[in-house]
Amino acid sequence: MAAPSGRASQLSRLITSEYNEISETLIKETNMPDITKETITANENSSNSTETQPEKRNATSYQTAGYFVYFIFGILEILLVFRFVLKLLGANPSSGFVNFIYNLSAIFIAPFTGIFNTSTTDGAVTASVFEPATLVALIVYAFLAWGIITLIRVISGKRQN
Repeated sequence: MAAPSGRASQLSRLITSEYNEISETLIKETNMPDITKETITANENSSNSTETQPEKRNATSYQTAGYFVYFIFGILEILLVFRFVLKLLGANPSSGFVNFIYNLSAIFIAPFTGIFNTSTTDGAVTASVFEPATLVALIVYAFLAWGIITLIRVISGKRQN
């Protein structure tokens, strides 16, 4: 194919610049926490080719702190869900993995132990334990994570939607 004419090249650059301006405006107006955005650049050697190149943006320290809080509380919630399911299914506490999960999660449910009575159902082989303290801990830690993230957003000055 022939090289694009001067008029086609100008039109291509105009469309590219308009697209970039519109995308920047949308990102600013919606307060999207995106870390990357795409920009389109016209290739002047061919008539219809465009390339997308990611433009990397670093996360702010507040975003990084928020991701860290979500990560830590996510691990804690997964640990507590494992404990709840293992107790409910009557897992053998002398098993290494089960013992590890019980010992590791015990400190996190300690403040909530005794709020409700624990009910035990004896089966033919195992005893199933419904432990409401674990459910209460799951709910409290989820609200605690949400509160910390909200506090981080308030301190950062980010507008809430």
